Amino acid sequence: MESGNVTTPFGRRLMTFGMLASQAAARRIEPGQSIDKWKLYRALCEAKPLLGITDRALAILNALLSFYPKGELSEDNGLVVFPSNAQLSLRAHGMAEQTIRRHLASLVEAGLLIRKDSPNGKRYARKEQGGDIREAFGFSLAPLLARADEIERLAAEVAAERLYLQRLRERLTLCRRDVAKLIEMALEEGVAGDWGRIHLHFRDIVERLPRSPSAAQIAAGLDELELLRDEITNQLELHEETRNQSGNAPHYERHIQNSNPHSITEFEPSFETKQGATADDRSAGRAEPAARMQKVEETNGQVRDARSASVGSGGLKSFPLGLVLQACPEIAAYGPQGSVGSWRDLMAAAVVVRSMLGVSPSAYEQACEIMGPENAATVIACVLERSGHINSAGGYLRDLTRRAERGEFAIGPMLMALARTNLPIRGKTG
Repeated sequence: MESGNVTTPFGRRLMTFGMLASQAAARRIEPGQSIDKWKLYRALCEAKPLLGITDRALAILNALLSFYPKGELSEDNGLVVFPSNAQLSLRAHGMAEQTIRRHLASLVEAGLLIRKDSPNGKRYARKEQGGDIREAFGFSLAPLLARADEIERLAAEVAAERLYLQRLRERLTLCRRDVAKLIEMALEEGVAGDWGRIHLHFRDIVERLPRSPSAAQIAAGLDELELLRDEITNQLELHEETRNQSGNAPHYERHIQNSNPHSITEFEPSFETKQGATADDRSAGRAEPAARMQKVEETNGQVRDARSASVGSGGLKSFPLGLVLQACPEIAAYGPQGSVGSWRDLMAAAVVVRSMLGVSPSAYEQACEIMGPENAATVIACVLERSGHINSAGGYLRDLTRRAERGEFAIGPMLMALARTNLPIRGKTG
């Protein structure tokens, strides 16, 4: 500092212990210490959350630094700048003088500036005959030089915290995607489990996160999502192992039976009807909700078992009613007494909506025959949700029915897309 004495503020401004501590710290500047003023300013901008200063206060500090004649802060060059408020306003993009005074006071309170007031409170400098400044009154930048190491350390902490938060957000985004995709796959593949409840639990975890979550809140949500992902993965892996084991059993059975040349009969599980079956036979197979065994005479005298079974007719898989209503909430208004509480209610509502959308009875009957009545009602509910984007609901339904008959249509992706669209809109992270 330019003086070893304590300086007190002019006028009615009171002296505080904070000002006294700042002046004491400024007197402990190492001899020959210097630092690039703009490098230090960038560190201040980074560390502002920990220093308790605002963007506008930093704009005033930027203007003060622009009045410092040298590129590096150093005691050898003096550390006091003395612009008027009018000059500061010009370099602070026209900020009002009252606002400038308020932010200057906040910089002093934060210990980044020291007031060195003249006897009359004006800011000026007294020069010697050679033009060198002998004494200046204004704002001392000595605290910035004295606290340079502290400011850079705080800036590094803020940068590290920001990087940690960014990585947490990335992990949260990836985990959310994993859980959503795994649930969608489980529903599409018909894996046993209460996937509607699991999906609701997943959304509850995500929706609890605020618009701008802290690192601790993100970490807590990430822990829950990772635990849920592990549980889903374990359930899917168990399902895959069970399916592989059940798929290997017929292979071993056929191998043993075919090794006996005297065997004239063979029992082989099949999920297809006999080739050449009529349309009536196929319709009858779809109408049965449980698996059935059908013996047909083969030309070589062997007997095969044909099982005709599926969760939904036509090879389509049914989904929990709760998930259907979550994805397609508009259908509930057309149910008996204005609500849908069962599959029977949903199918009754679908008949009303079918007529409202202009879908012919024959198109809907064909959809029920190919897809099954529950799945046909689900498709009608989906069409209702997207009715504003579909020109001909009847033609759209017939197209889906033809694709379902060829095994080219699945309800899962359409249902999950609507479920995501119809969730309550909240601002999220990831």
